[in-house]
Amino acid sequence: MTKNSSNDLIASLDNPFSTNEEQEFKVPGQVAAEPGLYEEALKAGWELQQRPYRAAGVKNTQRQHQKKRMTIWERIDCLADDEPTVLFQNWGPNLDGASLVTALIKVNGRDVAIYGHDFTVRAGSMDATNGKKLARLFELAAKRKIPLVGLNDSAGAYIPAGVGGLDGYADAFTALRKISGVVPSIMCMFGFNAGGGSYLPRQGSFLIQPNETFFGLTGPGVVKSVLGEDVTPDELGGPGVHSQSGVTDFVVPDEVAALRKVRELLNYLPAHNGELAPHQPSSDPVNRKTWDIDILLKKAFNSPTGFNTPVDISILIQQLCDHGDFLEIQPERARNTITALGRMGGNVVGFVANNSAVASGQIDIDAAYKNARFIRFCNLYNIPIIFLEDTTGFLPGREQERRGIVQAGRAMLDAIVDLRTPRFLVLVRNAFGGAYASYNNYPTGADFVVALPTTRVAVMGPAGVEYVYKDELKKIRGSVKAKVAKETEAQLAAGLSEEAAVEAAETLVADWVKAEEQLLAQRYERELMNPNEALSLGSISQIVMPSDLRQVLAEQMDFCLRHYEPSPLQSVQREFH
Repeated sequence: MTKNSSNDLIASLDNPFSTNEEQEFKVPGQVAAEPGLYEEALKAGWELQQRPYRAAGVKNTQRQHQKKRMTIWERIDCLADDEPTVLFQNWGPNLDGASLVTALIKVNGRDVAIYGHDFTVRAGSMDATNGKKLARLFELAAKRKIPLVGLNDSAGAYIPAGVGGLDGYADAFTALRKISGVVPSIMCMFGFNAGGGSYLPRQGSFLIQPNETFFGLTGPGVVKSVLGEDVTPDELGGPGVHSQSGVTDFVVPDEVAALRKVRELLNYLPAHNGELAPHQPSSDPVNRKTWDIDILLKKAFNSPTGFNTPVDISILIQQLCDHGDFLEIQPERARNTITALGRMGGNVVGFVANNSAVASGQIDIDAAYKNARFIRFCNLYNIPIIFLEDTTGFLPGREQERRGIVQAGRAMLDAIVDLRTPRFLVLVRNAFGGAYASYNNYPTGADFVVALPTTRVAVMGPAGVEYVYKDELKKIRGSVKAKVAKETEAQLAAGLSEEAAVEAAETLVADWVKAEEQLLAQRYERELMNPNEALSLGSISQIVMPSDLRQVLAEQMDFCLRHYEPSPLQSVQREFH
């Protein structure tokens, strides 16, 4: 350590006992000669090569580490398989080290374009030169058809650059939008990001946010000055906020976990929109029996609550996937639906599943938008989808209507109708009303629809009894008054007081009404809430036993993918999305 004063300690990595050796540029075997203009030019070029790595200095690097953050070079080293190919374009008019790094790396053996803000240089801020540099990287990714990864750690536009900083963001926004749907992109949010530093990464396909980070259009200071509200960064733009709104797709503990999540996610993604996601041979046989699904449903439906028992649908997804391995997308948002990427027989498959363990699996606004966004992504990048349906319908109520459940449900339905990749529907249990009509059945374009024996397909759920058997119910309820009077007489004859006789009669008749209504409910389930009619109409291809579900789906999916030609999306751009 070197000490400037008693209160100012500055770390140094210099060894006081080392000797400074000049960088020499010699050709092996050459005759010794005095260095000249050529060697001086090489030395100047070498110093320019090293400038980005040394721009931070020890003090700024130490400050970054004290904030529990890595430097950009440490992040790239953690993510990449080997040394990056750094793209040195636009290192500032004064060659003072840019606040943005662009490079080509390999991740799991695949080429990836990467950019990252160097917060140790001008707080990772953006100027016009950096914007053009980013735009060139995005264009390169699309031209060479490789995925993009962004490591964001920026204070926003570089204020001394004036409007140039805003132009830089505009260049980057435009270029990233143009490659959206061409190559997938994964964005990591590190540190404290505001303004354009929030807009840019959310243009990506997926966004990963570690704990103790912030991003938002404005910081707490601006909110305080404009609105007079005291709010912490975490309350304004922390992971808890963004994971619930859908702005953030994954919340992870720290930066290392974020970079590992990037590697995991890339395993499921194609490099571009003209190919399938990478096939990964598996030792898990496709004909493996899924007995755990049998056990789960048996315990649930043989319980006292019967077919109304909640079921965690993620267990079915786990049983269907190779070795039970899958990656859930937006796992902290709208838990009444699950979106995930997994593999069956080595093929990457997307899953969209109602989760009756939360809110009966009903589809609310957040669930509809969560589904729609995931389906649109799979449609763009040639990923087939399996829908697992177990829902009593869309969530009713004034709050949902006020916030636009019709619009959200339509967004999900549109995404399903537009879906061009192989897509299957598995009816697990409940499939009622509009939720069934809009959930990837044959009329909306499904390639394969199967049902478990536990399926209950109907226009309405148990409430449909009131409409189907309204005459019977009217007769039962209309006879209550006469039955109470008759039973009261019987109780009086048995020696009860008038008050006690009336009370006993009302109780007995109420029990009778309840029993008769229960009989009608059972009749409704027996006659209408089952897969029989759907099977007879061709709405379902076949009934599948729970233990055979993986084999049936995997074999049919393999067939569909063998006859599917992956290509960029060519359909008409719809008015809404």
